[in-house]
Amino acid sequence: MNELSNFVKNRRKQLGLTQEELAEKAGVALTVIRKIEQGKENLSLSKVNQVLRMFGHVVGPINTHYATRNSEIQ
Repeated sequence: MNELSNFVKNRRKQLGLTQEELAEKAGVALTVIRKIEQGKENLSLSKVNQVLRMFGHVVGPINTHYATRNSEIQ
């Protein structure tokens, strides 16, 4: 799984939510949550951000040099 799918799945479980409950709270279709958690690549950025806002996050540009350097440290 990729970083986004792991993040959403782990946060959802930490909050004790089912996929259905998260979809309802985020105002997206259940299929959106399933696609994110399955690591699908063909996702609507606006829908992904609707879900991520539930956790206080959004998708945004990240400097690839910074991201690569930090992933090597972890």
